[in-house]
Amino acid sequence: MASPEPMPAVTEGDQNGISGIFHNGAFVASFLGFLFAQVAKVFTHYYVNQEWDISRCYSSGGMPSSHTSLVMGLTTSIAVIYGVSSPFFAISLMFSLIVMYDATGVRLHAGKQASVLNMIITELPPDHPVSSTTAQLKDSLGHTPVQVVIGAIVGIVIGYIVGFLYTL
Repeated sequence: MASPEPMPAVTEGDQNGISGIFHNGAFVASFLGFLFAQVAKVFTHYYVNQEWDISRCYSSGGMPSSHTSLVMGLTTSIAVIYGVSSPFFAISLMFSLIVMYDATGVRLHAGKQASVLNMIITELPPDHPVSSTTAQLKDSLGHTPVQVVIGAIVGIVIGYIVGFLYTL
């Protein structure tokens, strides 16, 4: 059995080097979709609560779903660059559907359970061991279906634009 060929050395301008990541339209679309959605959360939080909260840039939950935006940016850019008959598209689409289902299912319900547990803990007597040692559980874990749909729209638009630009 023949041994595999050695990898060539990475040279300046080589698309396989670390700078090659910027030549990957699917990566760029995914990253921009995630970044746009995370930054948008600061503004949607302000619109709803009338207060600026920069921590929304790096927290989960909220409008729009950045995980959904990321995976739909990936899936759409792959569709534009490689076509919908590509196995890359099929893999990405299945991955995207799982992420979106998880965001509105498991993660959303885990957040609701955390809210209920937080309420129960506040009702415990002060001398109870759990009430004095337990910090508030994070209850903003998942997304409503509307947050996921908006995240998908953001991802599709960014994925289409970036995919189109990478095919020029």
